[in-house]
Amino acid sequence: MDTANIEKSGSIIGILYANQALSVLNIQSHNSFNSLVSQLLTQRKIPSKGWSDQLIEHFLHELSLMDSNNYQDRAGVGEREGRVLSSIVNRRHYYMAHGIGRSGDLFSIQPKAPGSSLILKLTCYMAKHAIKLAGIDKLDCLVLPLATGMALTMCLLSLKSSRPQGKYVIWSRIDQKTCLKCISSAGLIPIILETQLQGDSVITGDLESLLKTINPLEIVCILSTTSCFAPRSPDDVQRISELCKELNIPHVINNAYGLQCSKIMHMIKEALRLGRVDAIVQSTDKNFLVPVGGAIISSRDKKLLENINSSYPGRASMSPILDLFITFLTLGENGYVEILKNRKKLVVEFREKFADIGNKHGERLLDIRDNSISFALTCRNNDLGAKLFVRRVSGCRFVGDKEKEVCGFRFRSYGSSFDGYPNSYLTAACAIGLTSDEMNLFFSRLDQLLE
Repeated sequence: MDTANIEKSGSIIGILYANQALSVLNIQSHNSFNSLVSQLLTQRKIPSKGWSDQLIEHFLHELSLMDSNNYQDRAGVGEREGRVLSSIVNRRHYYMAHGIGRSGDLFSIQPKAPGSSLILKLTCYMAKHAIKLAGIDKLDCLVLPLATGMALTMCLLSLKSSRPQGKYVIWSRIDQKTCLKCISSAGLIPIILETQLQGDSVITGDLESLLKTINPLEIVCILSTTSCFAPRSPDDVQRISELCKELNIPHVINNAYGLQCSKIMHMIKEALRLGRVDAIVQSTDKNFLVPVGGAIISSRDKKLLENINSSYPGRASMSPILDLFITFLTLGENGYVEILKNRKKLVVEFREKFADIGNKHGERLLDIRDNSISFALTCRNNDLGAKLFVRRVSGCRFVGDKEKEVCGFRFRSYGSSFDGYPNSYLTAACAIGLTSDEMNLFFSRLDQLLE
């Protein structure tokens, strides 16, 4: 309520109580809230300190009132007027029903939804700030309501439009179906760069030799990966970027869950400094603890981001953007930096305990270079992953010498990213959000099953 209405309430509850309420609302609520909003709109970055749930919800309700479906006495006579039948659905979306973008341009302001459009713009600014906090500055960002695979496809389609002879994507093998499918979905032909074995680590293969066999003009891009399941190490993105710069070949990095790892972010930073990197794609759920459905494309090439933006057909869902917006405000800069630090601290204990359990039962932790998220323990029990799952331990993968076909290509030892990997093993990840209690419960149940 404003001052005039507070004063009017004095005739009902008494002027003393009304003045007391006016003082509290002005000092603790109204002025404080407006100051936080002003800072967000002016600084356009994640606030230093996270907001309370009450403040965030208050802000969301104010923003929703800017959208036309919430106007009083409105008359909507179009085919899409933000009408929502279920009150549960309406509340779930904070009464924002129009989505984002306009036909043919994802980031254009939607005239019927200025509040939703403002959320989208602010989320992109805060994503840029989050990537800076994770280790890389001066990258522009698009936050898309698409998961990582489709975001990669959007990048490939945009690059394809600028390379008329391009038909190939050189793909450094990583045994995740999404990576091959995103190439196929873009109507392009994958050329597989086979990996190499160095000790226990599966590393980037001989790219130089492969490039000598292909006309660079026919290559849409090289697709590298930094966040991988052990025993795969992150690709040598610095070497790849230098070759891309030398031969004028675009380079896209699949950094799905790499934002949480300072070592990976340093590798990408060096690749940007020394070579060519056109786009970096990150998952929102794997890096910021939100539901599945969003991705961040970051780049120093504003024209590429504009092409991706304009190539999106029609409007898009607001949900993944809203989830990330709320989470940024909840965490604040201090909170985000803290969860990055917590994961980094936990990695040391995770690695030690995993190795100790392996040694106790005659197994060993594989020594994987530069991968401090995913870990692998040699394992001869091929149903260990399933046994852990029925005991409510999720995320582990058993990998043996099995074949799998993906998009017409057959791979041996699928999951290891290397044909004929010499060990069968079980993987587990120390990813952002993991707690000490979860970690200890996992190791306790693993220890029991290995007895």
